[in-house]
Amino acid sequence: MTDSTQRVGLPCPACSPDLETVHDVLNDGGQATVRCTECDHVHKTTLPEPKTVQRDVVVSQDGESFTGTAEPPADETLAVGEEFVLETEEAIMTVRITSLELAQGRVEEAPVEDVQTIWTRAVGNVSVNATIHPKSGARDETRSETLHVPGDYEFVVGETDELGDFTYTIEGIHLRDDARGYDYEKLDHDRDSAPAKDVNRLYLRDEESDAWSAW
Repeated sequence: MTDSTQRVGLPCPACSPDLETVHDVLNDGGQATVRCTECDHVHKTTLPEPKTVQRDVVVSQDGESFTGTAEPPADETLAVGEEFVLETEEAIMTVRITSLELAQGRVEEAPVEDVQTIWTRAVGNVSVNATIHPKSGARDETRSETLHVPGDYEFVVGETDELGDFTYTIEGIHLRDDARGYDYEKLDHDRDSAPAKDVNRLYLRDEESDAWSAW
């Protein structure tokens, strides 16, 4: 759910005491400070409570799913890739929108009032699939593992890193469909990077000669 400069309709004591004009909110703490966009008059006032709507949220985490509810502002637009904090019976977690369900089907962006269900996945802590090549390069020793890391853990192509006893070099990063802000679906140039929550699969070279032991 994105933030933007807040604007509200309020009477202006200088130019329009009886009718609302558009005001910029300069400071919304306590008695809010606002500026009329018609005459630039700055004054303090109480902001009206924003109207919210309750929407069902489905959360996917490590192959399982559960439901909760969110109350976004009624005039907001939601889009795939946006993140918000969701409070459920299980936990308080950060989730990312993966799909928006409307009466006529699923879409990637829609006004809140048209949305029936918000489909999400947990991104605070994530599981990342990895294809691991041995240091020797022997193809028959390639294996797959799952790494469990914080969602903001940064993976950088060309860097050597450690998780527990596992030392590896990142050779490539395949991104998730809901990752935003990238030019390509796969990152494979030195210094290309992505946080774990954006990663669908890692391609790693094992820098240890011994078999990998999970932490």
